[in-house]
Amino acid sequence: MKTKKLVIIASVIGMISWSCTSENPTGSSLQLSLDQSSKTLSNALTAITTSPGYQVLATPSVAVSTASKVFSPVVDSTFNTILLSDIVGEYEFNKANTYQRWKQPITNFFSKTADNESLMIVRLPEEKIKRPNSLFMYNPADTLLTNNYVFTLNKYDYKFNRVLGWDYTMASTINVKSVDAGALSIQSSSSKEAGYKFASEFAFTNGYTTKSSYTTGDTAVSVYAIYEGAKVIYEESFTAIKTAADMRHREREYAMTIGDVKIVRQLGPTSLDSAKVYLTGVLQTTAKVEVVDIATADGTDVSVTAHKRELKITFDDGTSKTISELLGTSVETIRNLFISLRQSYFATGIVDRIAWDIYMKK
Repeated sequence: MKTKKLVIIASVIGMISWSCTSENPTGSSLQLSLDQSSKTLSNALTAITTSPGYQVLATPSVAVSTASKVFSPVVDSTFNTILLSDIVGEYEFNKANTYQRWKQPITNFFSKTADNESLMIVRLPEEKIKRPNSLFMYNPADTLLTNNYVFTLNKYDYKFNRVLGWDYTMASTINVKSVDAGALSIQSSSSKEAGYKFASEFAFTNGYTTKSSYTTGDTAVSVYAIYEGAKVIYEESFTAIKTAADMRHREREYAMTIGDVKIVRQLGPTSLDSAKVYLTGVLQTTAKVEVVDIATADGTDVSVTAHKRELKITFDDGTSKTISELLGTSVETIRNLFISLRQSYFATGIVDRIAWDIYMKK
């Protein structure tokens, strides 16, 4: 009987021990989770940067870079509007054009080949996209090129005025050599009251999505995010406020997410609280995060992504690593990715100029 009781007690202890191990496995530690999330992020970045979509994002700017600069400003206080319905149709790069100078209306280099009730489709050679200046230069060899770079606009709304600012929205899909590269959407606006706002998103065909946004004004916000499906695998956000008493932007909240780990620093009653670390939503009370600012001149985008901030994490065992050390080469890849996303003018540069020429002729 005594032996039987000992067996039962040992079994119970074993079950309790197994239960505790299952609920709190060694693999759930902060450092291990960060290491695993960093590898996941690195693999995602490799998939992104080797995709046709990234080659599209990395394309240099075509002519003037922003919608606000492409269009000639209107002097009076009336808002002018160009809608998708004003520019629908299919346009092909005219490979047989003989214009010797580039300072021509862009519609001289493109021909409308078909009507379309709901889309604007622009086709041109990939070679012209890779070498933007060649788009407006005559070359007899152009007749041998194929219009294999296609972007299709399904949304376009542009309101503009020289004094009052602008409001711009576009959405398109891109296809290169009969391969879908992804979908791009851009929103931007500017006014004296609300300041400048910009947001862009690129959905890659392999399931990853990158999003970037930036706003100025009394409250400045910058956000950089990478998604795998609906899951955030990387996100960094920075919020700063400006008051009448202090005309400079002061940090209000900062957050970085890498997989299941989130670092947050918020404004307390009198100053910024110490940064806190959460693992799957649970506060890690023994971990410490040190925030080191490299540059804070503008105070509106102080982030690791913008190369203006570094984070140093000290783990339970006393060892420490910076975010740059944890992410390795991924840090620079992330920076280049979001520079490309924020400057994604390869589509808008051509489309906006065609839209403006059509608008002026009407």
